[in-house]
Amino acid sequence: MRILVTGGAGFIGSHIAAALVDNNEVIVLDNLSSGHYENIPTEVTFIESDVRDVEALSGVDDIDLIFHEAAVVSVAESVSHPQACHEVTTDGTIQVLEFARQQDARVVLASSAAIYGDPNSVPISEDAPMQPGSPYGIDKLTADHYTRLYADLYDLPTVALRYFNVYGPRQGASDYSGVISIFCDQALAGDPLTVYGDGTQTRDFVHVKDIVAANLAAARTDMIGEAFNVGTGTQTSVRELAETVRSVTNSDSTIIYEDAREGDIEQSLADISKAREYLYYEPSVDLKTGLATLVE
Repeated sequence: MRILVTGGAGFIGSHIAAALVDNNEVIVLDNLSSGHYENIPTEVTFIESDVRDVEALSGVDDIDLIFHEAAVVSVAESVSHPQACHEVTTDGTIQVLEFARQQDARVVLASSAAIYGDPNSVPISEDAPMQPGSPYGIDKLTADHYTRLYADLYDLPTVALRYFNVYGPRQGASDYSGVISIFCDQALAGDPLTVYGDGTQTRDFVHVKDIVAANLAAARTDMIGEAFNVGTGTQTSVRELAETVRSVTNSDSTIIYEDAREGDIEQSLADISKAREYLYYEPSVDLKTGLATLVE
């Protein structure tokens, strides 16, 4: 197939591109604002451009499938610059969907668990209340809605994947990567691991290998116009995570506790039963094994 990966120089997008290059013609479009050129497989065609660039997209033809990963990836940046975040994440998604209509191409969207905000209860199913607490979450929710709406209005084959806390190789220690990369960096440097709050807050940490598997499944499914949670269905507290990172890195770093950050979500856990049933998705990387790959 001839496949376009937007944001293909980024953390997740580059892993998707790498999984496709052996048997497909892959084109990566990325403006390198948060991605890195060295992440891109050498076998792909690379276009350095913004996803909002109409001319850049119009120069690509005969596309069968689009993995749309391009977005503003920082919650803090979305708070500081909400209009810029909206233009990239929401307007950029509409641009990609319109391009897909012209090409008659399937679209698999990178949505996010941020659309749920602070959940009323866990595990979180796809029909849980959506109450995002940041411009990032609002824009991801809007992109999610648009993607599914295009399936209803225009019969465009689309699927939205709602990622939970993704981690793995090539991930920078940013607010998007969350606590895992930061803990690993602190442990390898011998610095204290800083936990905000009492460490009982939980997350559903999913390895990028499983995210790639879900994307490939979404590219084949007949469940068009649907959204699927992608996580592990397993809760890990931040305190447990810190202890596991110390174990995996053989670090003597201490764990220190500071005041909880305002707006932090207490509980997060994906209900992945829908993805299991319809995408045949099954997470394969446990946290300790996944952390070892990241440390290496």
